[in-house]
Amino acid sequence: MNKQNLWFLTLFSLILVLSVYYVTMPNDLLLTTNSNYNDSETKKSSSDKEEEVSVVVEDAELISSMKLSKEEERLKQKSDYQKVLTNTEATTDEKNEALEKIKSLDEVKAEEESLETKIKDKFKLDCYVEKEETNINSVCVSDKHDNTLANNIMRLIQGEYDDHKYITVKFEKS
Repeated sequence: MNKQNLWFLTLFSLILVLSVYYVTMPNDLLLTTNSNYNDSETKKSSSDKEEEVSVVVEDAELISSMKLSKEEERLKQKSDYQKVLTNTEATTDEKNEALEKIKSLDEVKAEEESLETKIKDKFKLDCYVEKEETNINSVCVSDKHDNTLANNIMRLIQGEYDDHKYITVKFEKS
C-alpha cells in the first residue's frame, strides 16, 4: 500500500469517527454547551453595553428542526439495519428484510420530499411532511389559517395516492 492511500484512509477514518461522534452526541450536552457559551456572551455584552440579548426561534427553524430530528431517527434505523446486513451470524432472510426496510425508508423519505416540493411550488409555503403508513401529517408555515387552504393541501396530497390516506394539516405562524 503506498503512502498516498495510507494517508487517505487515515484521514477518511478520522473524519468518519468525528462525524459519528457528533451525530451520536446527546442533545443535552450540546444545549448545555451552547447555553454556557450564550451566558458568557450575554454577561460580556451586558457588562460592556448594558443591553440584554434574547434569542427568538423562527418557525422556519421549527420546520428545519422537525426535519432534522426525523432524519436523525431514520439514520439510527438505517444504522441498525446495516448492522444486521454486516452481521456474519444473521440469516439470509434477516439480511433481506433489513435491506427491504432500508429501501422503504428511502422511498418514504423521497415521497415526503416530493410532497413538500409540490406544496411549496403550488402554495408558496414552507412545509414539513411526515408519512407513516396510511397517515400523512403536514406542518405548514403560514400567517393565515384557512380551512380552504388546508383542504386544498389535503386534496393535493391525496391526489398523489390511489388508496385513501388520513391527512392532517397544521399551520404555524411565521
